[in-house]
Formats: sequence, structure tokens, C-alpha cells
Amino acid sequence: MAMHGLHRIFAPSSVAVIGASERETSVGRTVLRNLCSSQFAGEVWSVNPKHSHVDGRPCYATVSDLPRPADLAVICIPAASVPELVRDCGRAGIFGIIIISAGFREAGGEGLRLEQELAGVLREFPEMRIVGPNCLGIMSPHHGLNASFAGDAPAPGNVAFISQSGALCTSVLDWAQQENVGFSHFVSVGNMLDVSVADLIDYFASDGHTTSIILYVESINETRQFLSAARAFTKTRPIIAYKAGRFTESAQAAASHTGAMAGVDSVYEAAMVRAGIVRVFDIDELFNCAELLSRQKTPAGPRLAIVTNAGGPGVMASDCLLERHGKLARLSEKTLDTLDSHLPPAWSGGNPVDVLGDAGAERFAVAVSAVMADPQVDGVLVILTPQAMTDATAAAEAVVAACRQQSKPVLASWMGGNRVQSGVARLNAAGIPTYHSPEKAVRAFMHLVAYARNRETLYETPREMPLEFPLDRSKLRAVFDTILSEGHDILSETTSKALLQAYEIPVSKAVVARTADDAVAYADGFGYPVALKVFSPDITHKTDVAGVALNLSSPAQVQAAFRQILEQAAKLRPQARVEGVTVQRMVVEPASHELIVGAKRDPVFGTVLLVGAGGITAELFHDRALELPPLSERLARRMLESLKSWPLLCGYRGRPGVNIDRLTEVLMRVSYLVADYPEIVELDINPLLATPRDAIALDARIVLDHQTLLHPPRPYSHLAIRPYPEEYVRRVKLPDGGLVCLRPIRPEDEPQWHALLANSSPDTLRRRFRYMFRASTHELATRFCFIDYDRELAMVAEMGDGPERHIVGVGRLIADADHQEAEYAVLVGDPWQGRGLGSLLTDYCLEICRLWGVQLVTAQVAADNARMIGMFQRRGFELTRPLESDTVVANLRLPS
Repeated sequence: MAMHGLHRIFAPSSVAVIGASERETSVGRTVLRNLCSSQFAGEVWSVNPKHSHVDGRPCYATVSDLPRPADLAVICIPAASVPELVRDCGRAGIFGIIIISAGFREAGGEGLRLEQELAGVLREFPEMRIVGPNCLGIMSPHHGLNASFAGDAPAPGNVAFISQSGALCTSVLDWAQQENVGFSHFVSVGNMLDVSVADLIDYFASDGHTTSIILYVESINETRQFLSAARAFTKTRPIIAYKAGRFTESAQAAASHTGAMAGVDSVYEAAMVRAGIVRVFDIDELFNCAELLSRQKTPAGPRLAIVTNAGGPGVMASDCLLERHGKLARLSEKTLDTLDSHLPPAWSGGNPVDVLGDAGAERFAVAVSAVMADPQVDGVLVILTPQAMTDATAAAEAVVAACRQQSKPVLASWMGGNRVQSGVARLNAAGIPTYHSPEKAVRAFMHLVAYARNRETLYETPREMPLEFPLDRSKLRAVFDTILSEGHDILSETTSKALLQAYEIPVSKAVVARTADDAVAYADGFGYPVALKVFSPDITHKTDVAGVALNLSSPAQVQAAFRQILEQAAKLRPQARVEGVTVQRMVVEPASHELIVGAKRDPVFGTVLLVGAGGITAELFHDRALELPPLSERLARRMLESLKSWPLLCGYRGRPGVNIDRLTEVLMRVSYLVADYPEIVELDINPLLATPRDAIALDARIVLDHQTLLHPPRPYSHLAIRPYPEEYVRRVKLPDGGLVCLRPIRPEDEPQWHALLANSSPDTLRRRFRYMFRASTHELATRFCFIDYDRELAMVAEMGDGPERHIVGVGRLIADADHQEAEYAVLVGDPWQGRGLGSLLTDYCLEICRLWGVQLVTAQVAADNARMIGMFQRRGFELTRPLESDTVVANLRLPS
């Protein structure tokens, strides 16, 4: 549903309060008074059959008695009556609903039944949107709207606040009043029967007042929609989130190392990083970020300059900054010369810039102006302590004046109590966020730096590392179905390795020996030394039952190890089915490292990938990284780089490093494997031996869910992020006989995309982008090559093979979150124009629109582009040209 109909809730022209009352303590009376005492310019009506007037205003018995249908109804009546009253709203044409009433699924039993009934009513009226139930309400300060039972509404601002906790909302509002922080929207979502966090992110993305979002979340539903919405928003603007419930007890019965290591909170952390969301871990930090977001721009980097009138707080700020991996800005020679010429000789001579305890306002002004102008400074923190000669208010005014013409973020910590309050108020009024301590200011600054870092990493162009699978996937699917039909929940080591090998993941060959003589025969065939491991579908951690014997170098050692493994397994796990041992040649590599690579089905975010330090210490050191599939080369490499053991993998103190490229490829291949098979609920490769030449799976274990076979899910529903849509790849012949491949664009295509633009004349680019195109940058390329395949698609036309491949045209579709409307644009490079590529791309993109269920396709064409206008006309587009415009708007309605 996404943004559909939300304007009725956040920008209504009329509001009906259902349950308005004269009783002072009632919710209905509070909501009515909040609406009437705010600056809302629309009409406000009361609905309650028990009253003819409420608060001196006429009161209507039912919603059908209103002068006309309200845009928004705020429901404040007991839960038992809500479903039928919502049905009455639908019949009366009221389709924006806020249900403040509690007593639904949060109450269990009858409340759950009432919420299910309410969901049924919602299905009767597809146009209806509901916030709640069990919520505080919403505020839209720019519209003067306070449709809540909270206190005074905050001032208009540019931060949207979304919370799953009504109680927290009231605390944030009280803090916002004190700190003079404004909001663009303020939403308590309640039970999220209909309007979800994802819907709100999408709606606020289109809101001109919202430049950032703060989330308080306890749980996420509709994870793919949430991640899509968040990724779209964080491309240009930050989201800060506090996730409650970090230590939920779960996943204790994990069948593998991966399952034990990938806890619930770590999966949320990985998902938020993938979405570009910055996470905070206490409410103070949430408030601090809210203040910074509402008043300052995102810093370009982590280099902070500190100006202080006391050395101690400057050191405190520096320690906090370095602990959080920020950087003390290295001041340029020009800046140091300026400071030398204006500050006393005893000033600190570097960063932090200590202007000394007797500093007046002028010294603060000079120091702040100088460091702000330094190109090696990304942000400035000004610290003041109230010393005997300090004028906190004058110093604040000097800082405000110095920052007036600058765009870098400036933060202030006016430390103390009553003596600094006037200065704090002056800073707040000027939009400079203030903090009680330097550490809080630094933490807030570093959260914004984290947002910039996340965004830079997510949109870093990956190297092209094509993984061509020469296998028949449909044939492999049939083999896998046969494995499933055998009914085993846990695949044996040999079967698990066979599946890995099918995806070209190197494995050490293992054979099952049922007797000691068989074990010796296999060992003789492999050549010594060999390894023996217990073979049992019931034993997950082989070392827990002494089920592993390594470096066996003779037949006698093999026979002894076979007997000992079976005896220990019978003693320690008497109920387990032990069918023998596996025998495999020892892989001996002095410069190797043991890793664990795995996948786990998370109940919220679906399949999650893990890599970390492996072997018997995997769960001891917890050196791990999690990521959501699918993986690109860059994401896979980032997982490795985030490990504490990364320096060891690269080579340390004379030891050679492992083959990072091969290791990266293995991660990507595991990503493909778990994407292809939703039946895999856990996968364990432990250890994966990484060497300077290769990466080899020495042991593997796969856990299956047979219910998935009985009830096949829709494609990729087990993944939170839509993989590359290979189903759209198509090879076609042009009218002149040339061959072209039509396929969705990839991040790896950025160099080819730049080359296409370089092969397009200024006139061609003007017609495509509708402005004078000056340069192709990486930042621009991220908008066109790094896309969310759930809601956006760019189909490229590619010619040539191997290194000679080049993109000759692009047809681009951008759908709304509901897939109801889509914008279309097409670009063909000048050397390839006139060959039918534009028509080919357009027809294919319209075909995809029909598959998506898009109802309206819109394109904007330069008025002098006769060829493109003719192409749209032949396909049934309706063309209009607004007065005094040089652009023609083309619309095509598709059947539902």
C-alpha cells in the first residue's frame, strides 16, 4: 500500500474526532482540544451520540451526519466498538483513520479477535488507511495538525520521528520543547495493522519538509518493504534508529555453529547497515542525534576541529573522538598562521585549539572562523567552561556570527548550569545543537559520520567478478528435490559437499567408511596423512564427542582412530545414529587460516550470511560478520574487511596472506546457493580453509525445511533484498541483424554507463536529462547503477562479448512503492541511434510494467525530440504540453 492515501492522514482538510467528550480526563476531549488549540486551518468536527455539543461545538451522532466526509477520523472509543465504527467510516467515505483506542492484540484473547475483525473491515475498503490501533496519534507541525492525545505539539522542523512506543513519544516531545527542536512529522505507529514503518519512510521521502528520520523500533514486519524504503531514503538523507529488545532470548536450539553465532540483534544490526541506517544504543544518543539532524548538515568526513577555553574538556572530546574512530583534523599551515597571529602565545598550537581560560568572545570568533575555513576540517566542536572571566552569552553570539556563512556542521558544549543557560538558549535559537558534555557532542557527530561512511561503502563500485554457472539449474533443482524427498532434515557431510561443489565451491573429497577396514582402504587410496570424522545425522558439533581425528599417517592409526571415534560417540551420545566415519585427505598448508562460512534463516529478515574465524574456536572469539544476500563483490569483501582477523588474512609479520579474491568469490557463490534454495534454513562450512592459493570447504552441513517443499514460497520471499532479476535477461536481434542483450543494470556496470554518456552528444544528454549535462560522476552513477530491483529497473542494451562488451542504450523504469505508477526514460548513445534500440527498450520495459501490474506509465520528452514523440504516439501514449513548457508529457494507461 505504501504512500497510497496517506495524504488524508498527514495533510487533511477536515478531521472528525469520534468519541469526543466533555469529560476532562477522556482521550477524546484531549484530542479535540489539541486539534482546536493548534494552528490547523481545516475543519474539526465532534462525533458522539451522547452529546449535542462538546466544548461549545456542535457534536454529531454518527459519521454519516457530518456535513461532508472528513479526510481524517481520529477514533477514541472502547475497542469493542471500533470495527463496526470503522466500517461506518468506510460507508460514509472517510478513508483516513487514526485509531488511538487500546485493547487489541496487545491485550491478547478478545483483543486479538477484534484486531482480526478490524483487518477484515480494512479489506472491504481498499482506499482506507489506518494508523494504529493502540497509538498516541500523529502530528504534522507544518500543517498545524496535532491529532494526538499528547501535550503541546513541537515546532515545525525537518526531522520526522516514528516510534513504536507511545510513552517514548511523550518524553521526546517534552525534551523537544526544552531544546527548541522541531519536527516535520511525529508519528506513534501502535500495532501497525495497516500503515507500517516502511509506508511512512516512503511517504516522508516525498515530503519536502523532511530531511532526516529518527526511528524507535521494537520489531520490524514486511522486512523487504522496510529495507527498500530505507535504502531509497538513505541514498540522500540519513535515518537514525534505536532498536529496543537487543537481548531477546532466541535461536538457542540452533543446529549449527552459524545458528548459534547469528543472534537476533546481530541480524538487525546487519540489516540496518545494509539499509544505510545509523543505529544508536541509548536514548540519550537518540535525542542528541535528533538535535544534530534538525539543525546541521551531514559532515563530509570524520575530521573534527575542537575549539575550547579549557584543556581538560578538549582532551575528553579528543579521547571520545579517537575511541569512535574519528579523526582530529590536521590544521593547515594557513590556519595555524591565522591562529598564531590572533591568539595569545600560550595557545595550544594545534587541534584541539585551546583559546585559554581568559578568552573573550573575540577569541572564540577568530578561532571558530579560522578552523571552519580550513578545507581539512569536516566539522567543529566548540567547548566552553564557565571560568571567572567567561561571558557565556557573548561567546555564544560570537560563535553564531562566525558560523553564519558556513555549511559545515557545528556543535557546542556549554558546560555548566545557570551561568551558561543564556548562551545555550542563544545557540539553540540559532540552530546550533548544544550538549551538556563534550562526549555527547562527539558521539552525535560520529553517528552522522557513520551514515556518510555506510552510504559511501554501499555505493562503492564493485569490481566486475562475473560468476558464470555452466550448470543446468533446472536439472540441479530436480536433483535437489530428490534429496528433499528422502526426508532427511540434516544433509550428511558428503551430500552437503556435493551441493557446494555443484556451485563450484572447492571441497575436500570425503567418503563414508562403515568399517575400520574400509577406512584403511580409503586412506590408502587418498594417500597419507588423512582425517577421520564421525558420520552421524544426529551429531552437529563433531568435536564435542571427540569425533575428529587429524593427521593420521598409517593404517594402524586409522584403525585405532576409527574404533575410538565410534566408542566415544556411543559413550557421549548414546541415542545418536552413528553410521561410520568419513575419510578425507588432510589439507596441509602452513600459511592457512580456518574460517567459518554459513547461512541461517532468520524469522524476521530471512536468510542471513555469516563469515568469521572458524574451527573449534568459532563460538569462543565471536569474530564474525553478517550480511544479507545477495552479495556483490564489494559487499563480500566488506564482510571480510570487518573481521578482527582481517590483518591476518592479508598477511602479517612476514606470513603470506590468503587469496582474498578466491575467498570473496566463495562468499558470493554461497550467496547464490542459498538464494536459489529457500529450503535451506541453515548452512555450515566449518572450517573453510583459506590459503594463499585457494579456499576449500573441509567440512559442511546443511539443514533443510521440508515444509517449504510442501508449500513452495513465491520466488525469493526468503530473502529481505530482491536479487538480480536474471529472468529479465533476453537476447534479441535488431532489424539490421545486429545482436543485442537486454538485461537489468548492475553496480558493476558503472564504467560502461560512464562510457555510454561519453558517447552521447550534449544534445542527446539534454533531451534525456532535461538539463545541460556537465559531467558524469560516481555520485550521479549511484542513482542509475545501484538500484532496488523491487521498485526500480534499468534495462541496458549491451553489444559485444567479453572485454569488448559495451552498453549502447538504457531504458529506465522507476515505480512507486505500490507499483501503481512508473516513470520511464530512455537513452541511446549517438553511434547506435537509428537502429531501433529505443523502440526495443521501450517495448520491453512496457512488457515489464504489465508484469508488475503498473497502471500508469509516464514519460517526459523534450518538445523538439520528434523521433521520441513519434515513438510514444505509435504506442498509444497521450501527449500533453503544459503552457510555456519545452517538455511534452506522455501518459499511457495500462489495463489492471
